[in-house]
Amino acid sequence: MSEETLTETLPPIRHWPAFDLTGTDFDPVLADLMREGPVTRVQLASGEGWAWLVTRYDDVRMVTNDSRFSRAAVMGRQVTRLAPHYIPDRGAVGVLDPPDHTRLRRSVAAAFTAKGVERIRPQARGMLDELVDELLQDGPPADLTATVLTPFPIAVICELMGVPAGDRPDMHTWTQLILSSAHGKEASEKAKREMSAYFSDLVGLREGSTAEDVTSLLGAAVGRGEVTLEEAVGLAVLLQIGGEAVTNNSGQLFYLLLTRPDLVARLRSDPGIRPRAIDELLRFIPHRNAVGLARIALEDVEIRGVRIRAGDAVYVSYLAANRDPGVFTDPETIDFSRSPNPHVAFGFGPHYCPGGMLARLESELLVDALLDRLPGLRLAVPPGQVPFKKGALIRGPEALPVTW
Repeated sequence: MSEETLTETLPPIRHWPAFDLTGTDFDPVLADLMREGPVTRVQLASGEGWAWLVTRYDDVRMVTNDSRFSRAAVMGRQVTRLAPHYIPDRGAVGVLDPPDHTRLRRSVAAAFTAKGVERIRPQARGMLDELVDELLQDGPPADLTATVLTPFPIAVICELMGVPAGDRPDMHTWTQLILSSAHGKEASEKAKREMSAYFSDLVGLREGSTAEDVTSLLGAAVGRGEVTLEEAVGLAVLLQIGGEAVTNNSGQLFYLLLTRPDLVARLRSDPGIRPRAIDELLRFIPHRNAVGLARIALEDVEIRGVRIRAGDAVYVSYLAANRDPGVFTDPETIDFSRSPNPHVAFGFGPHYCPGGMLARLESELLVDALLDRLPGLRLAVPPGQVPFKKGALIRGPEALPVTW
């Protein structure tokens, strides 16, 4: 596009509050922003100023994979953001750019490959079977969130991380405080400090280890001088929190299935479609509120005829990209036969979620166990009475009352 055709008139700034949305309702402000243009401007609930928002699939992938947009440059900037405490620590992997980001991710890559995730499949299935055994023994009604959907991801990520079983309740408490704005900034920061101190001790104890869990891999990398202890701790905290976020994602997945008996019937009658169906549900379910971390443009960049100037903050919306009609035919429709399905539910580019394969594994195991072992599984209350989390960055039901 020529210089003369670039848009120099800035679009209006749209205030974007953090709604406490229920079910799988799509954020109405994000829906409006998607209609208003591929590149818009937003002001979030905290921080200062405004930021660009990119919503088209191709543009989201470009921004997230382009070195002209930096996560590291966000540090020290009071950009507009979702929550007052949603500020990463300096040196955290989420705000590193390559090559430092690449170096740090490499230290734990083995645990999150297909082989690394498959290594824990037997333990994960065994832990899930025990939880479902207890659920069946206690009988209906039950809160599926409390009995299965919360303890299962915690147990799995702790297994992968190498966190001893006795410490897992503390991990859950810290994660919930970090992921919620409802308890205030001080409670969140205190929880992050306590989790960081825990991982500092655990990683330090495992320097020189040859085990395959994440904290052992980090300890070995620290021992070899490939990463610092501070970097290792920051990565461990991020992975632990991200692994437990599957609780909320699974809650939304089962809320959706239990309010759509036609979808459940298909999954029961044709188990072979389940992996592809889970990918489609990952594409469709709006798993978070608003947006995540911003990037800063390091130079002037043109997107869809709009000039992003050096120093401007830029957000991408993976939720919007997953509803781009130019990529996904009838994006508002759940289509288990959708193929290909290049969704970006786990992000894109260098900051692609390392736990994507793990989340898929957990979702597949949960769908298999709960649909096959509880053939009469259904909601115990009307859908509108299912309580959803308030003030949470990652959306999901507070409780999921079920019977069978």
